[in-house]
Amino acid sequence: MSTPHPTPIDVVRRNVEAVQNDGDFAVFDEIFADDFTDHTPQRGVTADKDGVRALYTGLRAAFGDFHADIHWQTVDGDKVTTFKTYSGTHQGPFLGVPATGRAVRFDTIDVFRVREGRLTDHWGIADLVGVLIQLGQLSDETAL
Repeated sequence: MSTPHPTPIDVVRRNVEAVQNDGDFAVFDEIFADDFTDHTPQRGVTADKDGVRALYTGLRAAFGDFHADIHWQTVDGDKVTTFKTYSGTHQGPFLGVPATGRAVRFDTIDVFRVREGRLTDHWGIADLVGVLIQLGQLSDETAL
C-alpha cells in the first residue's frame, strides 16, 4: 500500500513555514519538483528550482528576521492560492538597495500547482513598489 501524498495546501504551507520562515532547504529539496517552473520569476533569477532557491536565499540574507504570515489560502484542484505578508528588517542588499536597517512589510499573492506532493509551478505577485517606498527609494507620489 502506498503512502498518500499530503494535501496541496499542506505542501504550500510547509513551504512557507519550513522553507521561507525557518530556512530549511532540506525541505525545499523535498517539496520542489526538479522540473519546477516559475511563470513569474523575479528579475535576476531563473524561472526554475535553482532560481527559487536563489530568491529565497536572497530574501533571507536581505532580511535576517524574514517572516511570512499567511492570511488565507484557497484550493482549486491542484492549485493553491495564498495571500500573505512578508516582513523583516532590511539588513542586506535587496532590489539594488544597500542595507537601511528599516523594518519592511509587503503583501504577496502566490499560486502554486502541486502534483504528487511536490510544487511544480508558481505564479505570483508582490508589492515591490511598496518595498522601495519603505526603503526610501521612491516617494508615494513618484510611485503612481
